[in-house]
Amino acid sequence: MGSLPAAVVIRTWQDEAQVLAAVKKVLPHAPDPLHRYAEGVRLSSISENGKPVDSWLIQALAGLLAQLAVLRREDLPRLPPEWPRDGHGRSFLRKLALLTEQHVCRPNRPEFGGLFAALGIPEDALTAFAARVPPMVGRPFGLLHTDLHRDNVIVFPHADPPVTCADWRRATYGDPLHDLATHLVRMRYPDESQREEAERAWYRAMLRMRPAAANGLKSDLRHYVDFEYAQSVYPDVMLAARSLGREQQPEGLEAAAEAVERALGLARQPLRLSDVPGRAEIERILYRWHAARVGRSGTCLPASSPAVSWVTDEHIPEDPAFPWSAVTEALAAEGAAPARRVFKGTGHLNTVVQVPSTGATVVVRRKLNAAGRREPCFLDEHVVLKALEGLRGRVRAPRIYATGVSALSDRFAVHSYEGPADGSRPPNHPVNGLLPHEADDLVDQLCALVDVDAAALDPTMGKDGFYHWLSDRLVEMVGALPKESLQLARVLGLPGAQRLKQILARHTVTPRAPVLLHGDLNPWNLVRGDRSGQLVLIDWEMAMVGDPLYDLVRHLHLTPHRPEIRRRMYERWERRLGARGDAYVDGWEQDLRTYRWIETVRSAYVDLDRLVTGASLDAPNVRRAVDSYSMTLQAATASLGLRGARTDNPCLALATLTPSAS
Repeated sequence: MGSLPAAVVIRTWQDEAQVLAAVKKVLPHAPDPLHRYAEGVRLSSISENGKPVDSWLIQALAGLLAQLAVLRREDLPRLPPEWPRDGHGRSFLRKLALLTEQHVCRPNRPEFGGLFAALGIPEDALTAFAARVPPMVGRPFGLLHTDLHRDNVIVFPHADPPVTCADWRRATYGDPLHDLATHLVRMRYPDESQREEAERAWYRAMLRMRPAAANGLKSDLRHYVDFEYAQSVYPDVMLAARSLGREQQPEGLEAAAEAVERALGLARQPLRLSDVPGRAEIERILYRWHAARVGRSGTCLPASSPAVSWVTDEHIPEDPAFPWSAVTEALAAEGAAPARRVFKGTGHLNTVVQVPSTGATVVVRRKLNAAGRREPCFLDEHVVLKALEGLRGRVRAPRIYATGVSALSDRFAVHSYEGPADGSRPPNHPVNGLLPHEADDLVDQLCALVDVDAAALDPTMGKDGFYHWLSDRLVEMVGALPKESLQLARVLGLPGAQRLKQILARHTVTPRAPVLLHGDLNPWNLVRGDRSGQLVLIDWEMAMVGDPLYDLVRHLHLTPHRPEIRRRMYERWERRLGARGDAYVDGWEQDLRTYRWIETVRSAYVDLDRLVTGASLDAPNVRRAVDSYSMTLQAATASLGLRGARTDNPCLALATLTPSAS
């Protein structure tokens, strides 16, 4: 497919000849680095990946790995400083993960970091993996080959021993289970039965050669297999991306996307990736990265290129300050954005780019696959943003420059960027709550939304009452949850959709005049502006028309605040909005508790589903919510007047019911 970037092989020793000198003490047939293997043949030439391997050969390979494990530290070249102590498998596996981050991920991040981020691989994925490595059984260390696949196995049909291994660049000193794991994964055995046969052969061979090295096989092998899948996603993605070539039209895009999809699928559980894109989305991401790479090489992309060709949404007119040509520039720059400018939320992939012709920094915003999204959207975000332009100065929101469909058949929007002007730093969000002047500013903006023509945005709202409409949407969402989520909900004491509908119907709220609502004012949808105390409200995709009290209550549910700030916001909201008429605030104090209650109940279902499915767990607002799920569950079941969970540990129940998801 193409050549790998240079920095993808972690080398414990730089001199392969020194390693081979040690190996020859136990493997006389080990070849010299430049040996042409005239007397033997590579296994790949007689048995391709995925084909069965003869049992005698599996036994021979197991014996080879066991022989290597006999070599001790003193038999080998000097190890790097601070190498893990003999027998400390946990430290060794952590070292492997951190070395991969240092020598593979970091050097290649300038070229591939944005691509990794767009594919849903966080920058800290490997360091987080290292932090999660559990304690393991102690095993004596030995020499490891760590790359024993069919291309590196040399077969000597009439010799004893009948096999040896080539390419010792990846050789290291550590836990023998690591050698077995890399062999099982890279050998591409045809099915689980041959993998198990190879595992049993290794165990028997190790018992003969170095019995203590076979300790803990069943409990610890999976940790090394997980690491192999986790670290492999980086070279696999880079190899696939590089295989597209440097021509304007990428070569082998389907094959590259298939390889990336496979690598992401294998790495998903070990790296705890959420919202992994599907094949079609992977193709589009690779295409955009390729187009930006071609553009960086000095080749001008034609306007007809699928990466920059697009059809505008007729509802958004051309902005003289940001013409259609600037939109094309933004699309051309999108694939080259570094990881720090790629933000993946629960519903969109946001890429921050600078447009030279205008000097503007903008966000290219693309919808993600919404298969795992539970909370629905009711209004078109671009329509809402256009409506807010009439309140400019009173409500601070992104400016929309364009929406459209690219030639790659995905929808996108281009918004003004509301972080630091040069895009060098991420936006500053009030994740620990608002300062007093910020709280005042947010309330004032919510009150200003009264002046948006809500009836024009949603003519049907208000006919049946907002609370009943909101309750019906919650019941519909619960009824549509996957079977696994509903099963765990029952175990934890949460009612099904019909029972929930009966409970919600017991409550009513005072009718209030409907206004435009943001709908999702969590801290990451608030950006601190250039001026002290001013906030910009971003991400209006969950906007709706309804009771103005609901927007404030939902914000206070999603954002940590000191009691005095909460009181300050409610008092200011009543004073400012009450001046516009009692229809907006009538009866709010007795209804406050009802809206707080329904938001707690909603969170209990939404966050539970995220725990089960793993959806959007890399989004910071979601991570915060699921980390405090036990408290949310207790509050929800208590407010519903139900008995509550049969277990005090939701994660334990999750592991029992859905082991594959946990």
